[in-house]
Amino acid sequence: MTVDFPLHKSILRIAVPSILANITIPLVGLVDMVIAGHISQAWAIGGIAVGTMLFDMLYGCFGFLRVSTAGLTAQAYGANNPRECGSLFMRSGGIALAGALLIWLLQTVYLEAVLYVMPCSEEVAGFAREYFRIRVWAAPATLMLMTCKGWFIGMQDGTRAMVADVVVNGVNMLASYLLAVRTPLGAIGVAWGTLIAQWLGLIVALTMIAVRYREHFRFSFSGFRLSADKKLFRLNADLFVRSLCFIIVYVGWTAISSAYGDVDLAASALMMKLFMLFSFFIDGFAYAAEALVGKQIGESGLSDDLSGAMETDGEAFSRLMRALFGWGTGMALLFSLLYALFPETIYGWMTTDRPVVEALAHYTPWLVAMPIVSMLAFMWDGVFAGATQGQTIRNAMLYAASAFAGTYLICYLAADAIGFTLSLHALFAAYFAHLAARVIYLTWKYIRTQR
Repeated sequence: MTVDFPLHKSILRIAVPSILANITIPLVGLVDMVIAGHISQAWAIGGIAVGTMLFDMLYGCFGFLRVSTAGLTAQAYGANNPRECGSLFMRSGGIALAGALLIWLLQTVYLEAVLYVMPCSEEVAGFAREYFRIRVWAAPATLMLMTCKGWFIGMQDGTRAMVADVVVNGVNMLASYLLAVRTPLGAIGVAWGTLIAQWLGLIVALTMIAVRYREHFRFSFSGFRLSADKKLFRLNADLFVRSLCFIIVYVGWTAISSAYGDVDLAASALMMKLFMLFSFFIDGFAYAAEALVGKQIGESGLSDDLSGAMETDGEAFSRLMRALFGWGTGMALLFSLLYALFPETIYGWMTTDRPVVEALAHYTPWLVAMPIVSMLAFMWDGVFAGATQGQTIRNAMLYAASAFAGTYLICYLAADAIGFTLSLHALFAAYFAHLAARVIYLTWKYIRTQR
């Protein structure tokens, strides 16, 4: 069997820059915490943590901007329709700006509602309020950057997407340090640093678009087109529901783990960090799936469904799927091997607290198994996102959130019935159930499409 080098090159051209950009993301939060920890008191560290969480939840609801823009743009790119590519950017950008305006209008209601249900000291809450009210002015830039990143991915341009991310994260770290340490602002300088970084990142992204893709925007504004705009809004609505389900799962994880005591809470938080570390890598190949599947569907000219690409050139589509899942499987096996061979070393890098390390050792089998199941969920998401099958990935996440809640409830009731002490194994089982539900449903949908 011959190796399709151009196909693998296309995958890596999108995946590698995306991975390099993703691994800079956790550095930003770490630098903010370190800065606050060295120049301020514990309440400032807590305030930054709470403020960051407020924005993670808020912007998580708008994750559909990147996904829908990437899938639709990839299809237009595959159909060799530069005018539609430019028009999609303009329409998605309009939705991003409308979302930012909504955030500004509802910021006080959202902020006070979350702080009301979140137990924290007055000092922490006060700092979180100040942090939030500064960073919220970056909302237009943040949401527009999601659109820009999705558009670059759809245009098969992982390098410029990476440049935008690296600029944002690099400037964030540098500006946060300078403003917090070298000016009288103190710890709140990290909020100003993030604000500056988001706007500067948007300027860089728009400049790259203007320089490289200006021909796509000649006559790109075609006004309101009912069919195209209905499709975009419907896709975004489905992906918005999907985003809410993700938030339910991760908030549920945090809420449940907090009931197990300080040691298990720390262990679950570190385990999630390791789960997320893998996601930074596999996301790169999921982005490649979005871009290349969308491109092939656009080239088919038949429909915006997977069946279009399969009908036009089934063998080419099969090669693409084998290559994508081959890279994903290789990445998953590598991480599983590392987690299996060096768990104590990895835990030691993350914490020196011996009880926490010992607690983590009990859950190593979950960590070893996670990459394979997680990879399948992420890769199928990328395939169906590239096909802009919003309803399918929405339903997958609805089933996944239900599986998470249902599995934990069953474990809780079973433990209560037999007098067994519930442990974090129940939480990890619920998390794996949510991944498995996504994999099973999306695999079934793909097989149905093939038939």
